[in-house]
Parts: sequence; structure tokens; C-alpha cells
Amino acid sequence: MRVSVFTEPHRGASYDDQLRFARLVEAAGFEGFLRADHYQSMGDDPGLPGPTDAWLTLAGLARETSRIRLGTLVSSATFRLPGPLAVMVAQVDQMSGGRVELGIGAGWYEREHLSYGIPFPAVAERFDRLAEQLEIITGLWRAPSDETYSFTGDHYRLVDAPALPKPVQRPGPPVIVGGRGPKRTPELAARYADEFNMPFKSVAETAAAYERVAEACQRTGRTESGRAPLVLSAGIVVAIGRTDAEAQRRAAPLHVKSALPPEDPVVGSPAQLVDRLGEFAAIGATRVHLRLIDFSDLDHLELIAAEVLPQLDGVR
Repeated sequence: MRVSVFTEPHRGASYDDQLRFARLVEAAGFEGFLRADHYQSMGDDPGLPGPTDAWLTLAGLARETSRIRLGTLVSSATFRLPGPLAVMVAQVDQMSGGRVELGIGAGWYEREHLSYGIPFPAVAERFDRLAEQLEIITGLWRAPSDETYSFTGDHYRLVDAPALPKPVQRPGPPVIVGGRGPKRTPELAARYADEFNMPFKSVAETAAAYERVAEACQRTGRTESGRAPLVLSAGIVVAIGRTDAEAQRRAAPLHVKSALPPEDPVVGSPAQLVDRLGEFAAIGATRVHLRLIDFSDLDHLELIAAEVLPQLDGVR
């Protein structure tokens, strides 16, 4: 089981907070540090000191870490044009020595779009744009270095793009597509992604999503194409402690009103988290992203490293 840490800086975290956390993630033996890509808190708390841009942050962390994987879970296709995003991710991949992953989705939180003047089309158009972005980004990375890349779609048009810079990882950084959508999400994952992620739902709901993705892989021909099978991953909201009181204290933010959909957190002991990881492994997950809420609670991270990671076969 591959275990990464997922964070939400829009709740309130400076770059220095994230750097301190990411360095401990690396030192403690986790595989990666992934962060949300949001520009606004989702509750009444303003999330001081304010938002940090995901890719600016990851560029900094790329130079100040040496081993952990770095990425977004997930960037919103509404935030950036696909050509410049391909350049950003390729550059950060170079800066990290080939440790970057691009999680990308259609975008869903309308409030932050209104706040910052970002267009927020209807859901069908957002998914259409996501599909074109995936085609463009992966196409730019895969294009031979001595050739240009062109694309004409309903929403984006590229004419003789240099398709540079190239990322260190070839044909490109791993692409993560995920979510609860029953139709288009599985198809986009099957066509373009290296990893499918089901975020923060029950084992049963995650298993059903994995089945939909397997069917999409059959339908799109991925299974017979010779491409590597999709990595199946799960996001898990975590609040554990040495005592029940400690776990409940860490779970307190989960009870605050938020725009997030219902989740299935693990609140309790390290053993309960180990059991949940075993349940996810049994349905085919080979990677998990543990969502930790408080950047100042370094003890939470150390507890998981000390009491959970050693009990997992093949953890890295």
C-alpha cells in the first residue's frame, strides 16, 4: 500500500506551514504530499492567512524536498488554460527531478469562482472542457521534442504549439482523475489517467466506483490496449489519537458546517485506520491519500508514521 498525505491549505496555511509539514511527511516515510487546489475556505472561517496557489506552492516544495511525490488532488480545469498548465506542471516536474503528479477535475465549488471572477459554466460544459484539457495536456507532453502540437476543439484551439518544456517523467507526469460521477468521470479516467481516485467515501461506495471504472476501461479498449492498468486509490479523512478524547479533538473540524459533501472519516485509534486500509486493499486499492486537517498538528502526522505505517506490507 502506497500512503500519501493530502492537505487543504485553503482552510488556513501559509507557504511556511506547508513546507514544515511536507518536510515532516518526507522524513516520516510517507510516499507523497498532495494538496487541494482551492482559492477559498468552504465554511464561515476565512482560512487566514488566505489562499496559496497550488502550483506556486508545489514549485517551492519541489526545491525544498528530495524524495516525496508532489501534486494536486485536484486542480480545477476552470482555473487555468490547458497549454499554460502543461507548461507549469512540466516545469515543476523538472524542478523536482521527476516527482510531480497532476490531479485534475472539472471544478465544483461555485463560490470561489464568483469571489475571484473565474467563469463557472454549467456542469456539462465543465466536463467537456476537462476532456479537452486532458487531451491537450497529455498531447503536449507526448509530442516529439522536434515537432509542434495542434488541437481544435469546441473550447480550446492550439496552433503549432512548441510542446515545450518536456517533463522529466515520460511520457508525462502521472495524471489522476477521480470523483463520484457515475458516467463521464470513469470514462475520462479510462482514457487519460494513470490513477483513479475515489475521495473520502465508504469502502462500499468506493468499490462500486472501481467497478464503474473497470467497465469503462473495457468499453474504451484500455484493457486490451497494452497500457498500464489504472492505479486505484482512495482518499480517507483521518482523525486518530492515542486516546478517544484525542481523536475526538482532532475530529472537531469535521462537524463544522461546510460546502463539502458527506464523507466517511476514520475517527479513533491507529488500529482502526489500519483496519480501514486493509478493507480498501481488499477491494483493489493500492494507494491511499490520508486527509489531515491541521497543519500545526505535527503530532498527528508522527503518530500515523509510528503506529500505522509499520503495519502495512510494502508501504512506501
